[in-house]
Amino acid sequence: MRILAIDPGYDRLGIAVIEGNPSRPILVWSGCILPDKDTRERRLARVWDEVTIAIKKYSPDALALETLFFSINKKTAIGVAEARGAILAAAGTTSLPVIECSPQQIKLAVTGYGGADKTAVARMIPQLLILQKKKRLDDELDAIAIGITALARGSLQR
Repeated sequence: MRILAIDPGYDRLGIAVIEGNPSRPILVWSGCILPDKDTRERRLARVWDEVTIAIKKYSPDALALETLFFSINKKTAIGVAEARGAILAAAGTTSLPVIECSPQQIKLAVTGYGGADKTAVARMIPQLLILQKKKRLDDELDAIAIGITALARGSLQR
């Protein structure tokens, strides 16, 4: 199974392609999408474009997203919700199934503890799959964690 995993954001999206099975996930590719500081419409169009390109390039079996959780900063939450809309539209346009993962599910799948912090999740990722040595932003690591979780959930749903 191949998963296109995305950590949605308005300023920066983490994106990863994970394949294999839950006991042996393989990172195919990961990175970040950085929409230009442009109008909201252009930023969201760029998100849709980049996700559509990734879908066509990597031919995933499913797209995985972290469920939206509400933060104190409503402006940030609205921007993330809009980015999720662009991502879901790209998945819908290509008839790609979507797997949504809650923050607790991600923490549990990666660390074995649903209350783990972001540092524990980031430290555990290299224990679960082989990573090339490079500096990764939190958003990219979050996307990898989402992909690992979706791979496990996808195999359970089969």
